[in-house]
Amino acid sequence: MRIEILGVGFDNITVDQAEAEGVRLMDAPGVHYVVTPNPEIVEVCRGDPEAMEAVGGADLVLADGIGIVYGAKILGTPLKGRVPGIVFAQRLMGRMAQSGKTLFLLGAKPGVAERAAERLKGEYPGLRIAGTHDGYFQDDAAVVSAIRSSGADVVFVCLGAPKQEKWMRRNGEASGAHLLVGLGGCLDVFSGQVKRAPAAFQKLGLEWLYRLGTNPSRIGRMMKLPLFLVHAAGERRK
Repeated sequence: MRIEILGVGFDNITVDQAEAEGVRLMDAPGVHYVVTPNPEIVEVCRGDPEAMEAVGGADLVLADGIGIVYGAKILGTPLKGRVPGIVFAQRLMGRMAQSGKTLFLLGAKPGVAERAAERLKGEYPGLRIAGTHDGYFQDDAAVVSAIRSSGADVVFVCLGAPKQEKWMRRNGEASGAHLLVGLGGCLDVFSGQVKRAPAAFQKLGLEWLYRLGTNPSRIGRMMKLPLFLVHAAGERRK
């Protein structure tokens, strides 16, 4: 069941249920894609019809940010909990390492995806990396061709929102992959370039605060969270 929050529908599932659904989509015929919106992305979708269409067209829409959970509560339609995109990706890679499925990493600065690939192969013995490509490209066709030639079953698309959501909707079928997952800056974390928030921050849903403390330049983006909550409260009053 999807719960609508300011026009964006979120699948009301747990992390375990998301993992099971990801595996099902990975094994299902055809092409599928997963998006992981946070409050910032919801705010973008409210002003960008193409982004809204791309997010709404996903096979799985996961509530990545704690703000989404708060927004759902404000609207009187609570979610079972948040499903961080990075956790979903980690769960999926564990299953892929067991099944022999192959993974393509797309995004980040030149060299980051390659470093991420090496680290991930160490963390998930048996994980097969079909290929990598940085996010600094102008020609979709060349990247799509590289993915198709690699024979990848799954693609982690880390181009930032809403570019990655639009890219998956536009190019998913041509890529030849069964499953594409939009994961924002996850490659920076997987490569070791950026540290994820400590477990205490994760448990409390305060990863956004940790990221702000380590990178104050994110303050402009973080202001989308209170704006999102104001909009949710306004929708509730309506």
